[in-house]
Amino acid sequence: MRLLFICSQNKWRSLTAERLFDDHPHHEARSAGTEPGARVRVTAGHLGWAEIIFVMERRHADRLREKFADELRGKTVVTLRIADKYPFQDPTLVALLREKLTAHLGPETFV
Repeated sequence: MRLLFICSQNKWRSLTAERLFDDHPHHEARSAGTEPGARVRVTAGHLGWAEIIFVMERRHADRLREKFADELRGKTVVTLRIADKYPFQDPTLVALLREKLTAHLGPETFV
């Protein structure tokens, strides 16, 4: 399954989530940001590629809907509700992502 993770700058939260799936046998992940200064800025191509889109905050989903309404049609967008207070690969962030993603992707996700 192709997973896309979105946050504001694509430096901490979404990039950490993407790294959780490096070499994963069943999921492929990419990440992007919604803001102009993002490390990788989200494009229509990202959204077209993704089977499930995970956003960190509701405002990220709102921004995607404003800019990419057509591309989101028929797509699953999940808001994880993870605040922008964790640095890249922070152990607390990793644990929180694992917990929330397991709830959506199943218990076998990180086995």
